[in-house]
Amino acid sequence: MSKTAAWPVAPPKDERSVRRIAFSQTLSRWDVKISPYLYISPFFILFAITGMFPLAYTAWVSVHEWNLIGGQGDFVWFDNYAFVLSQPPFWIALRNTFSIFLISAVPQIAFALLIAAVLDRNLRAKTFWRMGVLLPYVVAPVAVTLIFSNMFGDQYGLINNLLGNLGIEPIGWHSDVLASHIAIATMVNFRWTGYTALILLAAMQAIPRDYYEASMIDGAGMVRQFFSITIPQLRPTLIFVIVTSTIGGLQIFDEPRLYDSVGQGGASSQWMTITIYLYNLGWGQLNFGRAAAVAWLLFLIIVLVGLINVAITRSIAKAS
Repeated sequence: MSKTAAWPVAPPKDERSVRRIAFSQTLSRWDVKISPYLYISPFFILFAITGMFPLAYTAWVSVHEWNLIGGQGDFVWFDNYAFVLSQPPFWIALRNTFSIFLISAVPQIAFALLIAAVLDRNLRAKTFWRMGVLLPYVVAPVAVTLIFSNMFGDQYGLINNLLGNLGIEPIGWHSDVLASHIAIATMVNFRWTGYTALILLAAMQAIPRDYYEASMIDGAGMVRQFFSITIPQLRPTLIFVIVTSTIGGLQIFDEPRLYDSVGQGGASSQWMTITIYLYNLGWGQLNFGRAAAVAWLLFLIIVLVGLINVAITRSIAKAS
């Protein structure tokens, strides 16, 4: 090799360090942009498997003749939906579902707000009282329903015995439509009011205490503080509670199913809900196509009612 041959010259140390820093900055930018999606991806993957796929498959079943023995039959378009909408039991079940939902959801949120406001005060043994309101939620729905169905018994129920001792005529808790709805709503409220109260309590404790101190200096009392500070600060949580209560209330099944020994929603469908009607179509008549149509109709109703709730809540928030 000649003496004049040029050897490869290594880049200066400062240039290599600049390249290394630039590459690490690029990785850092990728980490900031991509890592949040990686962290939340397990939820969406599981939701797609356990939520979206069953929903789409139910839509596929709802447009076919489908029974337990024969499986998938002919493609019938929207005949299953037309059949369900033409049946009077569907509209009776829809009426019962909305009635039980309104009787249970409105008092539940109101009492939960009151309980949360009391627990937010400086009470002795606060942990004991907060755990106490959650105990009904821990009890199994079957046990709650069996106990309350005996309490609301027509002949030997505890409530009717007390009314008889007071000279009041007994109430047909299983024969009357409104009375049966009140009884079932009472079971729902007993189980879920404490759970809702703890959610609202967690949101109340996040409200800055400076607001209350300033209002006390201005002479505001507890009631004025509750409606002028607490309620406005709880709007996002109230929207969440209202939406979840709507979803759960319109899907109610355990309480009306176990309210009597037959589990068909009453002799005259006094408390038959949409989910019981769906169950009877699917496992009683073994017609999964019509049952899937009811499921999709219920899904659309829940979405519609949820959007209406969000719109009303936001309009009230803007107006206040």
